[in-house]
Amino acid sequence: MATGKERRQPAKARVTSSAGVLKRACDFAAALVLTMALSPLILLLALLVRVKLGGPVLFRQFRPGLNGVPFQMVKFRTMTDERGPDGALLTDAERLTAFGRMLRATSLDELPELWNVLKGEMSFVGPRPLLMEYLPLYSPEQSRRHEVRPGITGWAQVNGRNAISWEQKLKLDVWYVDKRSFWLDLKIIGKTIICVFARSGISAPGEATMGRFSGSER
Repeated sequence: MATGKERRQPAKARVTSSAGVLKRACDFAAALVLTMALSPLILLLALLVRVKLGGPVLFRQFRPGLNGVPFQMVKFRTMTDERGPDGALLTDAERLTAFGRMLRATSLDELPELWNVLKGEMSFVGPRPLLMEYLPLYSPEQSRRHEVRPGITGWAQVNGRNAISWEQKLKLDVWYVDKRSFWLDLKIIGKTIICVFARSGISAPGEATMGRFSGSER
């Protein structure tokens, strides 16, 4: 015979599942409306990127999604393909133009990620999708950031973004996983708008965005 605790677990799972379905429905509807409403701006930015930075217009890279499953994230390109005398690409800071810096500062380079949201690979709010090569470097606790879909913005982005350490950022990601709710998502979206206008936390000192993650002490 099942105990009271065992009987309660399916109900909790149904609540979590229902919340996930509702969030996915809201993400899809909002992404569809925004894609249609912002299509003239998206097309204009695509043209400007092509003229100022060349092709391809979109930057595509595989990132870990829900449960660490890879997906191809798309963003507007913000850097050139300039190379040094040895044929190697210059550093990110050297290839990041004033136009590209503006795209990042205003987060306009993230607009193509609406496509990832429509496809169900991303959400509006969740831990930012990082590099695939970081996966084996996370502690078991830090890996929990992949228990939810990655987001265009997240709790770490409105609490320091690239101006905080990797340890702080990953801790904030896991905090979001544990505390996520509809109202928290609305709060994060509101704070994101403020951060975009304030242009805060865009880069770490001496970096184009953020230094590479090399792992934390276990």
